Amino acid sequence: MNKNDLSIRLAEEVGLTKKDAERVLDALLGEVEKALVAGEEVKLSGFGVLAVKQRKERVGTNPSNANEKITIPATKTVSFKPAKALKEKVA
Repeated sequence: MNKNDLSIRLAEEVGLTKKDAERVLDALLGEVEKALVAGEEVKLSGFGVLAVKQRKERVGTNPSNANEKITIPATKTVSFKPAKALKEKVA
């Protein structure tokens, strides 16, 4: 499912026009993005938690030359931890 499919389903589910559903979806995603950029967790009850995690610097192998070791720099990444209810529905 892509963003367009999601907006169509959202429009059908709550009785909005597709255009209004797209605006709601864009606003929701924008607020989630702002929260993550600010370092906040986004907790969606029954769905899961989105959070920014720090990855430590580590040593890896150069994909073009398997014998060469390279240093992979520390980075921030977004992680998702599903809620128990979501895990049970998917399983």
